Amino acid sequence: MKRLGVIGYGGRIRGMLATIDRFGTDAMVVAVIDPAESSLRLRFPEKLESVTFYDDVDAMLDGAGLDGVLIGTNCLDHTPYAIKVLERGLPLFLEKPVAIDEDQLAQLHAASLATSSQVVVSFPLRLSELCVMTKEVIDSGVIGTVENVQATNNVPFYGSNYYHGWMRNEALTGGLWLQKATHDLDYLTWLVGQTPSRVIAVESKTVFTGEMPAGLYCLECPIQKECPESQYNLFYKQGILRDMSEAEGWWDGRWQCSFATDTGNHDAATAILQYESGAHLTYTQMFYARRGAAKRGAVITGYKGTVSFDWNTDEMVVHHHHSGRVERHRVDAGTTGHHGGDERLAHDFLAILYGTGPSRATLEDGLLSVQLCLMAKGACETSQFQPFVPLGSRTLAATSARFSSNL
Repeated sequence: MKRLGVIGYGGRIRGMLATIDRFGTDAMVVAVIDPAESSLRLRFPEKLESVTFYDDVDAMLDGAGLDGVLIGTNCLDHTPYAIKVLERGLPLFLEKPVAIDEDQLAQLHAASLATSSQVVVSFPLRLSELCVMTKEVIDSGVIGTVENVQATNNVPFYGSNYYHGWMRNEALTGGLWLQKATHDLDYLTWLVGQTPSRVIAVESKTVFTGEMPAGLYCLECPIQKECPESQYNLFYKQGILRDMSEAEGWWDGRWQCSFATDTGNHDAATAILQYESGAHLTYTQMFYARRGAAKRGAVITGYKGTVSFDWNTDEMVVHHHHSGRVERHRVDAGTTGHHGGDERLAHDFLAILYGTGPSRATLEDGLLSVQLCLMAKGACETSQFQPFVPLGSRTLAATSARFSSNL
């Protein structure tokens, strides 16, 4: 039996464990760190019956006889817990983003150079069937070399999460570049097959802002029946919730007002990534699209052709510029999470756990994605292009700059 430890037994990790279970291996959770032990044992008595809860990560990692670990805490804690696991050389499934600021990025990069751990980062989009098919088209040369990319993430109803609950607190997540764009900049980098030479970006907050009082909760708000973002209207107008009793379950009934003075996060942002060849990529994320306006995917163009895809339609289209031929491909993503990507993540975690194969979403991929997100965030703050400097040479460059300034 392979003994698994979990740090942060939240919804995302529970979903991944359910996907892992479908593979029918002997991998089992035997140890958990989570402050909500009492409520979790009440909700999942059978799953947690023989599981030991620990208060201290070192005690669990050193005393539970673990073969692998899954981390699904708040984003702020991904890096420090991951470093603890890397120090033990254990296989690791790590939720994204792998770090939320420059200090964490540097610490995790240093730990990655000194570990034998293999890591699967939770990047299901790059492993979804639609993305894999698109990569095959690009690598075949059908569209020629990639010259231009237009990527979009028009987030539908679940975008409310980033303004109602804990994810609106940028101190816990690093903000929406790291919370959301980390997925997109990862799969886009994989598709393009190269890192950019520089990045510039802008962001705005024009919708989820307002003068409602700080600390206001939706279920206590006197205008909840008029507000389109209230739990009441997610049921009554938008049809997202099946009934009002479900509304009280979202965020445990503690949805905060998304039009209050204490909301965080931008609600739209755009980055431009330019490559050494002169080719460039634009990526936009926006959080107030609804219903059929949802869109997530990219249009990738070369001289010979264009390939485009959208996860909301599960369709890929290839335009052959010079012959006029158009190919349309529909993907049946089934019922697995993230359009089939979660199943492949689970496969890869089991592969590194049992020593049968590599990860296709590595810690190096996670670090690069964080670096690009932080570059975009920095560009928003400075209104200047941010040059790409590989992580391995960043310390040398900073040291050299400090030394020169002292001469």
